[in-house]
Amino acid sequence: MTSHRFLPMGPMKGAIRVPGDKSISHRALMFAGLAMGRSRISGLLEGEDVLATAAAMRQFGAQIAREGDGNWVVDGVGVGSLLQPRQALEMGNSGTSTRLLMGLVASHAISATFVGDASLSGRPMKRVIDPLSHMGASIEASSGGTLPLMLRGASPAVPITYRLPVASAQVKSAVLLAGLNTPGITRVIEPVPTRDHTERMLKGFGARLEVGEENGETVIAIHGEADLKPMDVTVPGDPSSAAFFMVAASIVPGSDLTILNVGLNPTRAGLLAVLRQMGADIEEISPREIGGEPVADLRVRHAPLTGIAVDPAIVPAMIDEFPVLFVAAALASGTTRTSGLEELRVKESDRLAAMAAALASVGAQVEEHEDGLTIHGTGGEPLRGSTEAAVRSLLDHRIAMSMAIAGLASTGGVEIDDIAPIATSFPTFTSLLGEASA
Repeated sequence: MTSHRFLPMGPMKGAIRVPGDKSISHRALMFAGLAMGRSRISGLLEGEDVLATAAAMRQFGAQIAREGDGNWVVDGVGVGSLLQPRQALEMGNSGTSTRLLMGLVASHAISATFVGDASLSGRPMKRVIDPLSHMGASIEASSGGTLPLMLRGASPAVPITYRLPVASAQVKSAVLLAGLNTPGITRVIEPVPTRDHTERMLKGFGARLEVGEENGETVIAIHGEADLKPMDVTVPGDPSSAAFFMVAASIVPGSDLTILNVGLNPTRAGLLAVLRQMGADIEEISPREIGGEPVADLRVRHAPLTGIAVDPAIVPAMIDEFPVLFVAAALASGTTRTSGLEELRVKESDRLAAMAAALASVGAQVEEHEDGLTIHGTGGEPLRGSTEAAVRSLLDHRIAMSMAIAGLASTGGVEIDDIAPIATSFPTFTSLLGEASA
């Protein structure tokens, strides 16, 4: 275990760039690998999950190489022309890679075996298996619908209209990807909006895709036997990574920090809206669109925050950002109430219980409920910090990073029991903190 104490470091200044968005990085590699011709990708997140997607696309016949300048070049194999993988597809810990690539294989005349680490092998794949089976794919999974699993694609697959039983961008994307090589029109009905990176990027690569509305629900239709065209993709900075620095600059007095090239997709930008409701001073500079995604530079200046009741309707657009929002709430004036957060109990850790315990241990006033936290803020006074035992991160990268930000707004600093998990998701986090406060 690698413990570390995060000390108050003074105002956050200058300009920083956070790593590329993981969701968009996965899709850029997949769609470039399916296009006929050469695509270039800049800003790709080079984490283990994304590299698992690259390795799988190579097995399907795409040529993928990293150039000396850090950009990636992809020569695609073409929809309908995937090669039979020579060995099992090693997915590591990446649920996104697994579910989306299952969709890809489902409508091609090949079979593939998907394997993953112990954590991924415990996660359910039934929500993807069901619709892909309806399209004609043959899937043999381990007991409980988990990995390892073997998938034989159908050729031709059958177009379906599928109503999502749970809000899941991964399931939606798996069905749409299967629809790429399925004759006719495949439709997904989405009762609750989810991340729309797949739809935006497929259009960019030239797929015929329509998004409409019926009876208050979103209907996405993709025309099969698609012919994707190569394109150059600039991956925007990950809003979930930018979140830690937005909160840090908001709560540390004297801060004036610009975070460059942040993705502001409305399905992901909930934290920005909530921080502004609390009184944060965040300015969007040079808003633009890159590859169908809205992007801007964010200038964040310190401002006094006020507690609010967070509307549960915004939860899907910021589910991963609640741990660091709790830190902002702990430094605000008055009380912040959150609800509708049951999903946080089944993330990498029980994030409600973990953040309630962590914040209480550094001097915050927190009440834990079944579906959220109530936090009584200090009115801008620094937190006490961890004076006795180190804060327990429970091997959860977002708990560790959120409490690191709390350390910046404390008198004695915050000791975290293990910061190793930070390196797996955001390896430059600690160095960026140092850069911003130098």
